[in-house]
Amino acid sequence: MMAKPADARIKGWCPGAWRPMSTGDGLLVRVHPHLGRLTRVQMLALCDAAETFGSGLIELTSRANLQLRGVSEATWPGLMDVLVEHGLVDPDPHTERRPQLLLAPDWQAGDATHEAARLLLARLSEMPELPAKMGFAIDAGDAPVLGDVSADFRIERSASGTLQPRASGGLLVRADGHALGTPVDSIVAAVEHLVRLAHWFVDSGGRESGRMRRHQAPLPAWASESIRPAEAGARLALGEHSRGRVFGLPFGRAPASVLRAAIDPASLAPEASGAVRVMPWRRLLVEGAENGDEAASVAGLLDDNRDPRLSMDVCPGAPHCEQASVETLGLALELAECLSGRVEGPVHVSGCAKGCARRQPAEVCLTGRSGRFDLIVSDRADGAPVATGLSEAEVVELIAKRGVR
Repeated sequence: MMAKPADARIKGWCPGAWRPMSTGDGLLVRVHPHLGRLTRVQMLALCDAAETFGSGLIELTSRANLQLRGVSEATWPGLMDVLVEHGLVDPDPHTERRPQLLLAPDWQAGDATHEAARLLLARLSEMPELPAKMGFAIDAGDAPVLGDVSADFRIERSASGTLQPRASGGLLVRADGHALGTPVDSIVAAVEHLVRLAHWFVDSGGRESGRMRRHQAPLPAWASESIRPAEAGARLALGEHSRGRVFGLPFGRAPASVLRAAIDPASLAPEASGAVRVMPWRRLLVEGAENGDEAASVAGLLDDNRDPRLSMDVCPGAPHCEQASVETLGLALELAECLSGRVEGPVHVSGCAKGCARRQPAEVCLTGRSGRFDLIVSDRADGAPVATGLSEAEVVELIAKRGVR
């Protein structure tokens, strides 16, 4: 086993719209869709803005945010005017710094997930000043689906809870890093408990930890760990859905022109809203998109759940990121063609040891260092490599001919 590569620079905060991050291809501007949903008008405005003020590329992050690349200092003010005008960004910069809410994407108006989110949004002003990367998952459907998504506190359905979606019982609140949660008897009580946990986190020194999973303080006595979440449900599959159609984004990114085509009126059912729900697995649900034999695929988007480009974690790499020393997307495309049957677990291609695209270990991880790749097996991008200094061709040959076991 070889030594770990030198740590990449970690900035310690996430980009937003009011606080964009400088990258190799300009400013990175991130948008947090309200309740994880954009109207068709908002989605069209975002596509137009990406082309007018940026590079035209739109990315979908692992926490269900949308981000625009290639924005310059000169074009950023005009972009912000458009985002504020269309309700994609709050006009108050302070609001963006509040914890992000991540909703199970299949929520319906008035169900437990929607009601909990609505009540929690109304109380975000009561929250203490939390670290910038913290977020809350509202996942109160019959079967939680956000268990593998980064969140610090979660409202979930309990294993013994009722299956009626509008029922107010059978919920729990769980802190990240803890297998069991605290049962609550209503949606209101769940929100109250979460707010209380946020204050406890700060009062117990959580700001130094940055995230709940890293916080070593024991949970308070009133936050009993006594009940497990309901059995996890499946992610929304690509293709037909009761509300429309689910599309996949290759490696989590697509040109604005491609996304615009997905909500073209010609591809929507009559009177359909064409609204778009974003989710953290590189997928979009287009409400009212046509299904059945006549439904057409959208060029540039994925409709096959087995496509490796849907599950691989790939950062933008050079030249898009100033910390990356290698291009990642070309290698990822080559690997996607030769992965079937050779690597069963997650594959991560990272431009540097920072590993932004995936924080968890992957069966195969390729980390850029000094213009070449290090191969890391069953670990993160900053793990100890089993081989170093590989070219793209050597990486592809290794996996295509021998596999990694």
